[in-house]
Amino acid sequence: MSGTQSVRPVLVFAYGNPSRGDDALGPRLIERLEALQREGELSWVDLLTDFQPQVEHALDMEGRELVVFADAAASGPEPFSLEPIQPAQDIGYTTHAMTPGALLRVFEQVNSGEALEARLLAIRGYGFDLGSPISVTARANLEKAIERLLHLLTTSKCRVHPGVDFVRQWT
Repeated sequence: MSGTQSVRPVLVFAYGNPSRGDDALGPRLIERLEALQREGELSWVDLLTDFQPQVEHALDMEGRELVVFADAAASGPEPFSLEPIQPAQDIGYTTHAMTPGALLRVFEQVNSGEALEARLLAIRGYGFDLGSPISVTARANLEKAIERLLHLLTTSKCRVHPGVDFVRQWT
């Protein structure tokens, strides 16, 4: 985040590889939300996309009331799941690929234990081959996930003051 730009209370951070079929669901979600922002919607939401969470993304979470991570899921509920994320220590020798829980843990370490509300929007995908397009079924799942996310992001409580009341609606 730039020092001159104010931090919006909600961050939607979607990740995935646009060249790997259904792995593009996260970046496509951001494209759709960016289009809405160009129309004047979602002014309280910052959008971020990358190939995968990296340790540096903990800085993007500073000053937020809520972070929504969005990614394609190779397994799990259809059409999507939306679940709370708890900070977790990743066990591994590298920070090349981090889980959202590990990123939350880094955020807490950098910010002296400050807790942050976070959710994972896991959109069910099916095919992740390099060069493949998004599958028809995954595209339908994306539409349902966007519909639910927009419903939650555009409630009157969220628009007036994204905070404790807003977060309760996500449980």
